[in-house]
Amino acid sequence: MAKAKTVWECSNCGERYPKFLGRCENCGAWNTLSEVVVAPAPKFPRGRPLAPRSNGIPASALPITQVHPEEHPRLASGYGEFDRVLGGGIVAGSLVLIGGDPGIGKSTLLLQSAHHLAQRGPVLYISGEESAQQIKLRAERLGVECEQLYLLAETDVEAILLEIQALQPRVAIIDSIQAIFWDQITSAPGSVSQVRECTSLLLRVAKKLGVALLIVGHVTKDGSLAGPKVLEHLVDTVLYFEGDRFQSHRLLRSVKNRFGATQEIGVFEMQEAGLVEVDNPSQLFLSSREQATPGTATIVACEGTRPLVVEVQALVSPTSYSSPRRTSTGIEMNRFLQILAVLEKRVGIPLSKYDAYIASAGGIHVAEPAADLGVAVAVAASFRDRLVDPFTVLIGEVGLGGQVRPVSQLEQRLKEASKLGFRHAIIPNSPLLSDQGLRLSRVNRVLEALLIALPAADEN
Repeated sequence: MAKAKTVWECSNCGERYPKFLGRCENCGAWNTLSEVVVAPAPKFPRGRPLAPRSNGIPASALPITQVHPEEHPRLASGYGEFDRVLGGGIVAGSLVLIGGDPGIGKSTLLLQSAHHLAQRGPVLYISGEESAQQIKLRAERLGVECEQLYLLAETDVEAILLEIQALQPRVAIIDSIQAIFWDQITSAPGSVSQVRECTSLLLRVAKKLGVALLIVGHVTKDGSLAGPKVLEHLVDTVLYFEGDRFQSHRLLRSVKNRFGATQEIGVFEMQEAGLVEVDNPSQLFLSSREQATPGTATIVACEGTRPLVVEVQALVSPTSYSSPRRTSTGIEMNRFLQILAVLEKRVGIPLSKYDAYIASAGGIHVAEPAADLGVAVAVAASFRDRLVDPFTVLIGEVGLGGQVRPVSQLEQRLKEASKLGFRHAIIPNSPLLSDQGLRLSRVNRVLEALLIALPAADEN
């Protein structure tokens, strides 16, 4: 039998070395190597010695035409928004990793979902950071009370696996994976090796018993999931719970999903009694359209397959510094700077002498280029102190030459705008499509869009 050996592992990237080094050669970090004991796996499976085959007959592999697809039964989480992000519900035997900032509401979302799931079968809530009494207090505040919802305050992964095998719940919740440890690894809980090995053990049990695992993951200060990148590769679905702790709404976004579309979002609102899903999220990101102000424009952004109508606000004012300030909230900064350069070069607006600020209503992050035209019009409207019709939406990507390029899912965007009462849409000069009850203005360049969206002062 192979003996256990000692290696030095980087806590930053997980690279292993046979001896100690002051600096990790893989990621370049200093003083991140710690000593861990690993037990090497056997070279070949027991009872299955490898032998060369000369007849070309596979041992276990099947032609893809002979593989029969299996239906994945899904469990309703109790939240339509949660199920939408997951692709229709929780798949039995799947691993779902949920990350987010501290205090954003991850535990609240999972505890309320566990209450609904426990109505139809046993659910196990495993906490490595709080005691069962603390979870009970939160459950009373949220109105969670069910006989089939079991609580376990444990950090030893072997004890957790024994409890899952004994109870065999439909869903098990791990809060959080960074608090779980395996005593056969000498490194501290939350380290690269502990997170990787504990997740692998949980993965094998979940797939064998058909138990769906919802795993909470910590995030770093830059917003990415803490721990090794292999953690995101092991699980089936990766979700991020986003939002400002000082605002009421929360966004649940999928960045990986083996059973559905990525970049889907679910919108929730934090209230006194817990999280409540938002049925019409577009209304959440729109302020009063009747009270129009200069520098305001409306765009339609697509998050996954869901179109969202978002209000964009810009402010342009003379600078008092040697170099003008540029600030962006909710809009990608590099695209904002690119649009400012296009407006100055192609339209002739001298923005190099002005401070420019841009923000999306509600703080939602819009990363797609379809928002470019709305940002450009909002900046020009603030500079000229003009009003954009509050019942007009702007959709289009702005190129460096000042052209307006087509975007994807245009018909879905127009349909969402029409549903919310908009009457006019300025869009790229794309092929013929259904107007969805809107008056369409097709443009080829940014200047054309500005002339339509910002009429002369005597026309207002």
